Amino acid sequence: MTAAAHRDDRAAPRPPDEVMRLARMGAFFPTRLSFMRTLLRRLSAERAVVHRAVWEIDDAGFGRAVYSVPLGGHTYSLVAFSTPLAPEDRTDRVIAEAWDTSYVLYDGVPAPGDLDRLQANAPRQEAGRFSATDLVLCRANRSVRLFEHVADCLSRGVQPPADVINATGYLMRTTAVYGNGKFGIADRARIETRPGLSGPFAAEMLAVWLVRGFTIDLVEHIARSRAPDSFVPLDRALKRHLGIGNATGLGMAPFLVSHPILLDRWMTARETALARVRAVPHASPEARDKAEELIARVRRHLDQWRVADARQSRRIEVLRREVADLAALATRDWLAGPFPWDRLVAASMRHSLECQELVVSLVLEPNGALVDDLADTMASAGRPRLRPEMPVAALTDLVDSRFAWALGIDFEDREATDRFWYVSEEKLEPRLGSRHQEPGADKEMPLDIARQVQALRRELAAAPASQTVAEFLLARPAHRHAVRRVQTAADHPYAEIRDNLIAADCLPIDMLRCKLSFFGAAKFDPKSDRWTRITMFQGAPLLDEIATPLADDWWLSALEGL
Repeated sequence: MTAAAHRDDRAAPRPPDEVMRLARMGAFFPTRLSFMRTLLRRLSAERAVVHRAVWEIDDAGFGRAVYSVPLGGHTYSLVAFSTPLAPEDRTDRVIAEAWDTSYVLYDGVPAPGDLDRLQANAPRQEAGRFSATDLVLCRANRSVRLFEHVADCLSRGVQPPADVINATGYLMRTTAVYGNGKFGIADRARIETRPGLSGPFAAEMLAVWLVRGFTIDLVEHIARSRAPDSFVPLDRALKRHLGIGNATGLGMAPFLVSHPILLDRWMTARETALARVRAVPHASPEARDKAEELIARVRRHLDQWRVADARQSRRIEVLRREVADLAALATRDWLAGPFPWDRLVAASMRHSLECQELVVSLVLEPNGALVDDLADTMASAGRPRLRPEMPVAALTDLVDSRFAWALGIDFEDREATDRFWYVSEEKLEPRLGSRHQEPGADKEMPLDIARQVQALRRELAAAPASQTVAEFLLARPAHRHAVRRVQTAADHPYAEIRDNLIAADCLPIDMLRCKLSFFGAAKFDPKSDRWTRITMFQGAPLLDEIATPLADDWWLSALEGL
């Protein structure tokens, strides 16, 4: 049935005051609208075939390789370089200058001269020189624990233990994936209208999926070279369970604040999808079967999600018990009743935020035909713009209606202004300081939206109601940023995180998890409230499986037999 046939006013999207709170955003899980899923669905629909055009890798695993894939009428190539790395140079910090591997996603198929140019520059990353054909720049380091263990096992003719594979979950982890013109690579404008790459971060996700394929090929090549007579290839199920690791910190957190229209698009798509599914009056037998299968998969996934962080470990333990309760409730017969997905979402409301948001992702999964079109609405090139003709009275009404959450914060309380965001001179990335203990607040980034809006509201109270915004800002130009945010919120209800981002109890990890869930990341492994490790493409189809049913059935994957 078509999406239009299912629509019903019974379930409206959840209000921003409920959704746009950091505690809830920090409980999000990937969905079928996540960018990794959208990309692979597109590749699968086109029955794309990945061609390993170049493999110039020596027995020690060093050299270069090229993987080319057609997408949307264009061909893109991952150019990979593997180089020796001394132990003392091994670090995942963003200021590192050497890595095990480096990569460029190239627009087209590189000629030998292009490969030579990239080989001279890609391993240098930020210090290199790039051209408009270079779409994505990234680098990755081997997992010290797992990569060598897997190579050793395969060279001896045995498979690595499944629990060892699961404990790490990746052979390599990226330390940065750059796009959109950074360091001289192509601007997004070059690809933003191309089929397949027009969605948010699509080029970056394509690069990471191809990198994953290269890491698996590389570990098998090294093992085969060591002992060609005893070598065995890695079991396919184990291969699929190997994703790409990543460590993400404060550098990513301000993105959600600096791109309010894009954030609104993402959230609107997610909440619209949920509303559509909750309005479904009856689930098909196939959908009920799928839900039963997914709930069992989720329980295995949660059993295999283990972290050292005490706070997240407690949350996972609670989540395991809550999902077990829902599994006992949401039997196939129970789902045969009216409005099954709405009732399942309602049942989750008595549980933790993490359980509630897991159920949001769960109910979308069997309903792809109803929601997948929303993936095409998640990109935006729009920027917040001033509406200078708006009367002060209308602006005041907008502040009172859309920012009531901000007006209630007591900024006289030191705790409410405890933090400040700034850009580190050493790392050139956002960082978080303690306002009352550290210098640097004079260089604060404008992420204090709630405080800015409060200050704007005080000034509006003293301005003539009939005055225009243009006249108001001529006298008070310092409020230009806040005015633009308020006006943007008029048409984009999910554009603002409705919390104080400079409060002592603000947890940046919540912002990170929200954004990473839209990427499609799972197995969140917080290392503090400011950075987390994740796994990307775990369970995803391998390079030669993109045209199989596996291409769109790997949500919250789990390894069988553990």
